[in-house]
Amino acid sequence: MKLFVGLGTCGIAAGAERTYDRLSALSAGSRGAWAVAKTGCAGMCYREPLVEVRHPDGRRYQYGGMTADRVDRLVEEHLAQGRPVAEWLVWSDDGGGSEQDFYARQTRIVLRNCGRIDPEALEDYLAVGGYEALRQILEQGDPEALIATVIDSGLRGRGGAGFLTGMKWRFTRLAKGDSKHVICNADEGDPGAFMDRSVLESDPHSVLEGMAIAAYAIGARGGYVFCRAEYPKAIERLTLAIQQAEAAGFLGDAILGTDFSFHVKLKEGAGAFVCGEETALIGSIEGRRGMPRARPPFPAVRGLWDQPTCINNVETLANIPWIVKHGGAAFAAHGTAKSKGTKVF
Repeated sequence: MKLFVGLGTCGIAAGAERTYDRLSALSAGSRGAWAVAKTGCAGMCYREPLVEVRHPDGRRYQYGGMTADRVDRLVEEHLAQGRPVAEWLVWSDDGGGSEQDFYARQTRIVLRNCGRIDPEALEDYLAVGGYEALRQILEQGDPEALIATVIDSGLRGRGGAGFLTGMKWRFTRLAKGDSKHVICNADEGDPGAFMDRSVLESDPHSVLEGMAIAAYAIGARGGYVFCRAEYPKAIERLTLAIQQAEAAGFLGDAILGTDFSFHVKLKEGAGAFVCGEETALIGSIEGRRGMPRARPPFPAVRGLWDQPTCINNVETLANIPWIVKHGGAAFAAHGTAKSKGTKVF
């Protein structure tokens, strides 16, 4: 049996670290009967701290408001006696819980792993099919077919402008330049917005895999994640994820034994709201004052270091591995006639 404690920023703010510490202390004396693991944001931020009990047979029980002082009773009743604590239960596979309707109508593509895996464990991401999409496109060896799949999906940029992602990739691929770049725009500065932060803290490898796939599509060998410094937990987990992906051969030179190489660097923003605009973001990476410039030329033609650059936001890139694995038509089956897929709120 395994317990997952939500340790996104929302959970930590509600006291989840103390919950995790208490569970860990009790687990040490359980003689291996159950273990404790970290996970990210499950989306039900208003019921943090969240603790999920996952049985060996796959059954899942999620508890809300699980402060440290409630841990002992949870362990005694649910883990020791097999009796779920009904008044704290918010969701379960068998239909119990006060918030059962919260997830009922959700179709999770971007958030498919959030709250379900340990964001600091590469093996958890691999266990749910992580980096299989990257392996697939490298084996196929056809960047044009990859771009066509993304165009067929109808995926539009989730950063606000809504431009067709596949067309942006195609323009950047066709642009002339000695080198090309991929930038993940993680400078989420809108008041009250934390969709990107939730993904970066809960499933950072999905964003890195999306970047690597985008790089293969356009012919890039280097990229940046531009993340606001006010997201320390996201930066911490992104840094770890980049190190893990490099060590495992999913980033860096000769990825998965092929001739494709792609290196990712992390750039921390300095708190300027304007750097969420793509040309200002480019200026900041280059060491200049972050100020928007007139367009055209667009970054796809002249971007970072005056080279063709593809800029996608976090949510856009997190869709990409799913689209590659399931096909453009599966993604396009969701959404509206002119805006396909799902949207994180």
